[in-house]
Amino acid sequence: MGIVLRLLKFVLTGSLALLIVVVGALLYFRIPQNAAGMAAKGVCSAAFVAHRPVAELMAQDVLPASPALAAVSVQVDAGTRSATGRFAGLFARRAVWLPERGCVLDLEPQPNAPQAGVAVDAASVWPAGEAALPANDWGPGVNAKQLQQVADAAFVGAGDPAAANARGLAVVHRGRMLVLRTAPGFGLDTPLHGWSMTKTVTGMLAYKLSKEAGLKLEAPVVAAFPAGREPGWVKAWREDGRKDIAVADLLYMRDGLASTEDYDPWGSVPQMLWSAPDAAAWAADHPPEVAPGQRWRYLSATANLLAAVQRGQFASDAEYWAYPRKALFEPIGAKTAVLETDTAGNWVGSSYLWASVGDWARLGQLMLQDGRWGAGSKAVQVLPPGWLKLASTPSTKTGEGLGYGAQSWLFGNKAFGDCKAYGGVPPDTVAMSGHWGQMVAVVPSRDAVVVRLGWTFRKGQFDDCKLLEDVLSALPAK
Repeated sequence: MGIVLRLLKFVLTGSLALLIVVVGALLYFRIPQNAAGMAAKGVCSAAFVAHRPVAELMAQDVLPASPALAAVSVQVDAGTRSATGRFAGLFARRAVWLPERGCVLDLEPQPNAPQAGVAVDAASVWPAGEAALPANDWGPGVNAKQLQQVADAAFVGAGDPAAANARGLAVVHRGRMLVLRTAPGFGLDTPLHGWSMTKTVTGMLAYKLSKEAGLKLEAPVVAAFPAGREPGWVKAWREDGRKDIAVADLLYMRDGLASTEDYDPWGSVPQMLWSAPDAAAWAADHPPEVAPGQRWRYLSATANLLAAVQRGQFASDAEYWAYPRKALFEPIGAKTAVLETDTAGNWVGSSYLWASVGDWARLGQLMLQDGRWGAGSKAVQVLPPGWLKLASTPSTKTGEGLGYGAQSWLFGNKAFGDCKAYGGVPPDTVAMSGHWGQMVAVVPSRDAVVVRLGWTFRKGQFDDCKLLEDVLSALPAK
């Protein structure tokens, strides 16, 4: 009996010690808090940015992402336009909708004017409205039957988190919208989360500021801020190798900081997005690892540093928050587009742009047309000329950086492009690409833009390069 009691005591002591270690690790990495924050932020944005019914948001958008999220509950308050997530009923985080900022974590609800929905013109043909051309008007050379089959196949499994789960598809050829579809439950006016496609738009805004507001891309980051607009982390940068990082190094993701792109629950990206109130300061705190300009490394942290540099170019935060809408979205008719901020007020330039399928297509077409929008005497240069070339220029002269340009993926690069194994993807293809299956592919040699949005949790369910290749095979050569 004594042996049994001692063994039982040993087991209980060991179990308690293991439990303490597990709980300690969870708290150290802020996994409960981050899970609550992710759920609150995602549900708030889906409810008050995308205006989707709240009943199924947890089941569709949150729970399939991780088993740990089963311990999270979310309550939505329409009156304050907020969502509160609770992990196991103990750890609470709240996200609140604010004008020009979208849903923001860890702020108190504020008095808001009534939130008006975005009215889109579903009858007029894109880009004036949201209608696609009838197949009879697609013109010679387009294989209408094949393209319709590709579009139909793209929506197999829509609504099923275990399948490809597409939510939107657009095909633009020669400036004409051939296909514009959304999955059941999503309208042509529903903003959809672009995740890392946001980076390319952050790059567009940086380029516009460089040409129109004096932001010098080749200047050191530490010298890029006007008086009174410098964030606190710049002081530490001046004291080590980070003083040599140029704005262009951020644009091309070659800053040389000792950071990683890790999506595990305890990893760098969750810590930055759902734990750090100031994503740029979190990114800036990483020490230098190699000299700037020498190494390309894909980092969401770098895009958020670039967003903070842009914040410093404005006399007030209110001007900064309104800038994407006034300078980029409104001129091209992207009525649904919203670029969200972190708690501190920086654009989350890595991850948090929402826009409808048609508006993502407008951003892609703007890129294809090198910043020009409209036709004839009514055409305007929304982005200064040269953006497409900048975006298509590889980050480095050798290595993996050949597959990446200015906050944009070079899908068609035959050495390191994501689609290098797909013969039907032209070498000049440049793309916005985002987590869980988001894509805006721009193909100048085919005068085409292909957009796909979805919520694809399982990588094997969707192949962006194959979809692009299939669509282009149905279009005529330029």
